[in-house]
Amino acid sequence: MAPRPGRARAGGGAAGPWPDRGRDTIRGMSFRGWPVQALEFFEDLEEDNSKSFWQANVAVYEANIKHPMEELLAELEPEFGPGKLFRPYRDVRFSKDKSPYKTNIAAVIDPSGYISLSAQGLGVGAGMYMMASDQLERYRTAVAADTTGTELEAIAAAVAKKGYSCGPHEALKTAPKGYPKDHPRIELLRAKGLIIWQQWPRAKWLSTSKAKEKVVDVLRTSAPLNDWLDHHVGDSKIPEYRR
Repeated sequence: MAPRPGRARAGGGAAGPWPDRGRDTIRGMSFRGWPVQALEFFEDLEEDNSKSFWQANVAVYEANIKHPMEELLAELEPEFGPGKLFRPYRDVRFSKDKSPYKTNIAAVIDPSGYISLSAQGLGVGAGMYMMASDQLERYRTAVAADTTGTELEAIAAAVAKKGYSCGPHEALKTAPKGYPKDHPRIELLRAKGLIIWQQWPRAKWLSTSKAKEKVVDVLRTSAPLNDWLDHHVGDSKIPEYRR
């Protein structure tokens, strides 16, 4: 998923790739998960979210968190598309919380999904996080139509069968204007965004290559939903400043 309006961007912030530290070097290594120190770092950062802590421990972040994520993104790229890391710095301009650093590392994979690691564990998602008004109009038209609507229902059912969450990011309390409250796909019609999400708690496999296997499974499972959204919803045509 490229960082564009209407796409899943949970937990991110302003996206921006880190300077290239040498893709060839990264590709020459294999992802082996995140060491225990990665989650311990985020635990400590939650306790002491200060510039002094960050500066004293940035080498721990680079070696145990950022670099493994770069290795993972490099290995995922051939099948799922290029990945970009979100910056670790919070935008505090309009926030009462002035903590300077995010307590997770996250990356968007264009066009396939989103990955986040924190002290709580690993999360992987895909879909459209919050649709613009023109996207919502196209989405609801496709959901209401029997052929495309039942296709989306089948996709959501297949995702649920795999054990992953598939549903609205946010939803209206009632039917959208112009649609009956008893529509057979009313839950999908009420959605303001539609995403797949899987959150795993802390576990020993996070420090092994099995972490990649789990990410890959979610991204592959998400492909039919991404394809449906791309085909029937697409990008917003409304300039960002007017949304």
